[in-house]
Amino acid sequence: MALSRRSLLKTGVAAATLATVALPSFAQAIDELVIAYNVNLPSWDPTVGASAVNPTIQGFYQSVFDLYIPQNPDLSFGSGLITDWGWNDDRSQIWMDVREGVTWHNGDPFSAEDVAWSLQRAATPETGNPINFIWGKVENITADGNRVTADVKEYEPTFFKWMSFLTGYVLPKKYYEEVGAEGFEAAPIGTGPYMVEKFERNAFVRLKANENYWGGAPAFKTVTIKFVTDAASRVAEVESGNSHVTLEIPYEEFDRLKAKDGLDGVAEPISDIGMIFLNDIEVMSDPNVRKAAAHAIDKGLIIDRLLSGYGVAIDTLQTPDYVAYDPSITVAYDPELSVKLLAESGYGPDNPVKFKIQTTRGFKPKDYEMVQAIVGLWRRVGIEAEIEVYEIAKHFELRAADQLAPAAFYNWGNSVGDPTTSTGFAMFGPSPHSVWDGQETFDAILPLWGEADEAKRIAGWKEVDRRIAENAEVIPLLQFVQPIVHASGVKVVPHRSGALLPHLMTPA
Repeated sequence: MALSRRSLLKTGVAAATLATVALPSFAQAIDELVIAYNVNLPSWDPTVGASAVNPTIQGFYQSVFDLYIPQNPDLSFGSGLITDWGWNDDRSQIWMDVREGVTWHNGDPFSAEDVAWSLQRAATPETGNPINFIWGKVENITADGNRVTADVKEYEPTFFKWMSFLTGYVLPKKYYEEVGAEGFEAAPIGTGPYMVEKFERNAFVRLKANENYWGGAPAFKTVTIKFVTDAASRVAEVESGNSHVTLEIPYEEFDRLKAKDGLDGVAEPISDIGMIFLNDIEVMSDPNVRKAAAHAIDKGLIIDRLLSGYGVAIDTLQTPDYVAYDPSITVAYDPELSVKLLAESGYGPDNPVKFKIQTTRGFKPKDYEMVQAIVGLWRRVGIEAEIEVYEIAKHFELRAADQLAPAAFYNWGNSVGDPTTSTGFAMFGPSPHSVWDGQETFDAILPLWGEADEAKRIAGWKEVDRRIAENAEVIPLLQFVQPIVHASGVKVVPHRSGALLPHLMTPA
C-alpha cells in the first residue's frame, strides 16, 4: 500500500495522542522508557494466526510471555520455564522439567499443567496454530509434578528448537479457559518481565514491570512502545527526544544520529535475511528467466551503496551463523549470462520479460530502495519489473494463500538457525510459508524432515540449497545488520534474533 495523505494523518493523530502519554528528554532522567517500533501489533495471542509467525513482533510477545526455552542474546539456548528437556533412548517420548516458583501476571501459580495444556492446544489443529505441523507430532501430553511427558507420533529433530521460536509460548490454562479468546485478547497475561497496562490498537502499548518476574524485575518500570511504521517518522522520534530508542532506520541516518550529542547506536548482524520469493507462476515457470534475474543482481554494490556497507551478501537461505551454511554455494553477478539466458527464451532489451515484484517500504532499512535498485539492474539485461508496495501483514495474507506476485521481497527470520526453518519452510510447497510448488524440490526436501542422523540431515539440506541455487528457485540477497539508535541514558543489549527487548535495557 502506497503512503497516502490518509496514512500520514493517521500517523499524526497517533503522535498527537502519544504526546500526552510521554515526552522524554535527553536532559532528564528516564522514568518511562519510550520506544518507536517499526510495526503494529495485530494480536496478543502469540500462538494463533498469521501474526504468530511474524518474526518482527516477537519482541512484543517475549516482553509479556515466556517461551518454553528462551534464547540468550547470542542465540544460545537458555533455561526458562523449561529448565531441562530431552528424548528417551528410542526417541519415542519427550520429557521436560518445569520451573517451580513462577506466577502469572494475575498472581495465579504457574505449573506443569500450563505447559501440558499449552502444548496440547498448539498440537490441536482446530486452535489455528500455524506451526501445528510441528506441535502435532506429539500426543498423550501429561503433567506429573514438575515433569511433562509426551509420546512421539513422528520424530521431529527440531522439536525443542521450535520451543525457542515462533508460537513457542506458554499460556495460562486456568485464565484462558475462564475468559476465552476474546477475553484474553482484551486483557492478556503471561509470566514475562512486563505486564500489559494499556493497549491502543495502531497507536501504542504501555507495559509495566513484573516485579515478581522469575528472571529478575526489569530496570525500567514503565515502557511505552509506539507503533511508528514510517522510517522517517522513527528518525524524527528519536532525534526530537520523543522516543529514547528506535530501530530499522536508513543506515545513513543511523550513522548521523549516533554521532549526535545525547544519542548513541549499535549495529550488529542478526539472524534475519533479505530474500526475494519467486512464485513459480507466469514467467517464473521459465528457469531461464529466474536464473537471469538472479545473476543480474549485484549484491555487493547494493550493500555498499544503499546500505553503507551494513549487510552480508548470501547466496542460499542460510547465513554464516546457521548450521547448514555452505560458502561453496555461490550465484555470481553475471549480467552477460543474464542476457544470454533471456535470449534463449526469446527475451531481450527490445522484448523485455515483464512481471510484478512486491515489497514493503520502510519496514526494513532501504527495503523499497533495494528493490528499486534491483529493478534498475534487471532493466539493463531485458527485465521489466513493476513494483507494488504493500504492508507486511498483506505479505503474510498473500503468501498463506499462495497468491504472491511472481517476485516478492521479504525479511525472513530464523533465530534458531536450522535449515528446516529457512530453506525448509520457505521452499517446501505444502508449507503455508512457501509459494514454490516444484515437485523436484518437494521430493528432495521430504526425506529430510524426520532424518535422525544429524550429520546426514545437515548434509542433505546443503545439497537441497545447492540444487535450489542452481535452478534459481529463490533469490537470497543478504543477512541484515540491525541499526538501533538510543539515548545516551539507555544501555541497549541487542539480541541476535532481531527482537528488541526492553527487559534487556538498563539506565546507562
